[in-house]
Amino acid sequence: MVELRLLGPVELSVRGRTAEVGPPQRRAVLAALAVDTGRPVAADVLVKRVWGTDPPDGARRALHAHIARIRRLCEQTGDAGDVRLRLMRRSGGYVLEARPDHVDVLRFRQLVGRARAAGRTDEARAAALLREALGLWHGEPLAGLGGQWAARVREAWRRQRVDAVVGWAHLELRVGDPVTVLGPLTELLGEYPLVEPLTEALMRALHATGRGAEALDCYATVRQRLAEELGADPGSGLREIHQAILRGDLPEPSSWPAPQTPAAAAPTASPPSSSAATLWHAGTPVQLPMGVRGFTGRGEELARLEEILASAADQPSAVVISAVSGTAGVGKTALAVHWARRAQKAFPDGQLYVNLRGFDPGGTVVSPAEAVRGFLDAFGVPVSRIPTGLAAQSGLYRSLLAGRRVLVVLDNARDAEQVRPLLPGAPGCLALVTSRSQLTGLAAAEGAQLLTVGLLDPDEARNLLAGRLGAGRLAAEPDAVRAIVGRCAGLPLALAIVAARAAAQPRLPLAALAGELRGADGRLDALDGGEATSRVRAVFSWSYQALSADAARLFRLLGLHPGPDAALPVVAALADVPATGARVLLAELVRGHLLTEHAPGRYTFHDLLRAYAAELVATYDSDDVRQTAAHRMLDHYAHTAHTADVLLTPRPNPDPLPPARPGAAPEALADHRQAQAWFTAEHPVLLSAVEHAAAAGFDDHTWRLASALTTFLDRHGYWRALTTVHTVALEAALRRSDKAGQADAHRGLGLAQDRLDRPDHARAHYLLALDLFGELGSHAGQARIHQHLSRMSEALGHHEQALGHAHDSLTHHRAADDRAGQSAALNHIGWILAQLGDHEEALAHCHRALDLAQETGDLNGQAHIRDSLGYIHHHLGRYPEAVDCYRQAVDLFRQTGDRHSEAAGLVCLGDTHHGAGAPDAAHGAWTQALAVTGELGLPDTDPLRTEPLQRLGRAAANAGAGAGAGAENLRPVR
Repeated sequence: MVELRLLGPVELSVRGRTAEVGPPQRRAVLAALAVDTGRPVAADVLVKRVWGTDPPDGARRALHAHIARIRRLCEQTGDAGDVRLRLMRRSGGYVLEARPDHVDVLRFRQLVGRARAAGRTDEARAAALLREALGLWHGEPLAGLGGQWAARVREAWRRQRVDAVVGWAHLELRVGDPVTVLGPLTELLGEYPLVEPLTEALMRALHATGRGAEALDCYATVRQRLAEELGADPGSGLREIHQAILRGDLPEPSSWPAPQTPAAAAPTASPPSSSAATLWHAGTPVQLPMGVRGFTGRGEELARLEEILASAADQPSAVVISAVSGTAGVGKTALAVHWARRAQKAFPDGQLYVNLRGFDPGGTVVSPAEAVRGFLDAFGVPVSRIPTGLAAQSGLYRSLLAGRRVLVVLDNARDAEQVRPLLPGAPGCLALVTSRSQLTGLAAAEGAQLLTVGLLDPDEARNLLAGRLGAGRLAAEPDAVRAIVGRCAGLPLALAIVAARAAAQPRLPLAALAGELRGADGRLDALDGGEATSRVRAVFSWSYQALSADAARLFRLLGLHPGPDAALPVVAALADVPATGARVLLAELVRGHLLTEHAPGRYTFHDLLRAYAAELVATYDSDDVRQTAAHRMLDHYAHTAHTADVLLTPRPNPDPLPPARPGAAPEALADHRQAQAWFTAEHPVLLSAVEHAAAAGFDDHTWRLASALTTFLDRHGYWRALTTVHTVALEAALRRSDKAGQADAHRGLGLAQDRLDRPDHARAHYLLALDLFGELGSHAGQARIHQHLSRMSEALGHHEQALGHAHDSLTHHRAADDRAGQSAALNHIGWILAQLGDHEEALAHCHRALDLAQETGDLNGQAHIRDSLGYIHHHLGRYPEAVDCYRQAVDLFRQTGDRHSEAAGLVCLGDTHHGAGAPDAAHGAWTQALAVTGELGLPDTDPLRTEPLQRLGRAAANAGAGAGAGAENLRPVR
């Protein structure tokens, strides 16, 4: 396999290994030839592309030297004279000969063309082709190459990528998979915030997933940017979508929109101006949060960070670490994010970011295990491939960074121990750490460069105010400016809040603001004790007093929220106001810099402001008010989580929750996709909410929240978090002598210990849960425990024991009238019987399971049952039936988004084709499996990549040897 990559760093991969191309100039020559693959390129043209219109003396000699080296490199891309790449000298110049599928940009265009053709008759096929095309992008095209020619080509390719993403999004929306497009669209809109077709597609996707309010917020944000940066209004298409969402009659998108990137808003080489939460596209994580608008000053600190980056070239074997420290509110995060965005181009393989919440007043510190797991998710590592221990996960994370240039921003760290497991181990990577503590331990042990961020001096403080209020307004009242600067103590957070108030009242004299500051009291003096933070408390107090009564009440009540952030619906529940009213109040808090909308519809505090809100609500609101508000918030989370959990695992008559308090307004989720999306966004908050509920005495909410989280945490591999929440839940249930809560907590702990490969501990918890469910007469609970015990026994090789538990599970599912559960139990019985060699009986059980799964509409169950049937038919020698079953399983796995199972199913499908003597079909299925594992970002050592590669290799060897190739018995993979 030969692959010349231009849609990212210029690289040549030969048989899975990256060949050494050479220095940047030689890469530029190779790229200049590759863009015109198959066509002669004159030497003069090559010189201009690489050295510009005014090339230096000796450029032509250097070109010939690079051409000679590239020719030798091409000769190494084939076997036995079959050279895949050839560099030839022709009368018109130099010609690079290669197949289109060997050059990623040509492959990209080919796939886009095929998708456009397929879109007329088969939209699902067209969407799959575009998804494959977009998967070829590995960062900024021609990364690391300078010059005008590279910039022009890069911009043209960016336009093609934008058009392909928009086309793909329209197709996915038409075939019913809007959740898939949210991440890529959000990422690309963060890079190109003025491209209206991207906004249109994102608004459609948000509306289709039930997030209409976020779609409207997206429109408002883009409209403001267009006005500020271009002095223009949104185009007619964007306005029409906005109006249609408001009316509730948004039409279906066209199947394939024409390329329409406006010239005024075309992608440019400038760094992204906005971002959102965690983004993923084409194998490159882009997690940097939105930068601070109007960032000023810090020239010395920025220059120091540039020096540290430059020093990486002198340390090719080391990771460069910079630890930025300073007091709360001094602007460490703003500095780190601002510099990181400026330095993005130096890290084409991705930028990782995590807020470690080391000094969060709520105590919800992010553990190294949580942070590493988040990074593995960002790289697209499937749950089934993630090891269980922190050391193993850190090792996998570091191996993913090997050979890549990645920036890792570790924000708000408590100490060096929290940071160490997150440091990359690969040369070329850089870790940027911020903390209120001076992390001298990192300097001593890891050689970190320490940088302290101090308070702004008076001139810098005035410049910050001038950047937000205008130099003229400051010049008119110099005495007032001096008073404001002095009262804010050089703390950027305080200055930003004052500037926001002044900007909101342009006719208010600055002297009046200075007078209010002098008279404000400080209520948070005990929080931190430092002089600067003592003074900033006065600023908080003054800003709070400037709020409307309703906004001030909301600000206080937000001090009850466990964090790390809050979505609009729970804010409305907390305050007992409609969502429209909550949005207005939140906008007032955001305008006053007392709250940040860090992602569309999600709001967060600075740590000091969170502590201030918590102090205010304890001071001014009664115990009854606080208790009632917290009860509404926890009811909102518990009832919405319960709804989402039932959608993830359909079951009849799920245990009802106590009625929600008036005003809790649980969210109405319609289907599996909405439930998955809600859990993905909210699970960090829910983990904090479990501990918050326990600490506040809401014991019933504690175990019910933990119970609702179980399926999501298990399926996504958050097994340590599963252990934590169910430990807290068990303690809460024991306090209330609540047997139902105890049983469910033991089930959750057993599942977590089972996944963490601690079978003895798991079995102990399972048996305790089984006894408690038996005392309660809960057939549903006993069925699930027997199901867990059966799976665990099978994994240990105890098939007869596993079969017994599976039959017990079926009995209890029938007693509970749970048809979906019966289907799962029957399929499991069938699978175990197949392992024991009783294939006919296995077939009968799986067919009964399929009938039930189809009755209940359980697509996930149907996919796994089809997979079991394919396995059984294969072993019975019924290859046509096995092929049909595996094909249906693969299609269902695609529908449910289970890409890992899709890849495994394709391997089995290829094996079945091979056994049936259809080598071409087998080759196609194995190749598709490799493509899926490539999209998942699996390492080359992963069995799901090595197995199809080995099969393809053996098939090729057999084909070369002649007959008998189809007779080889290849073991199907499950």
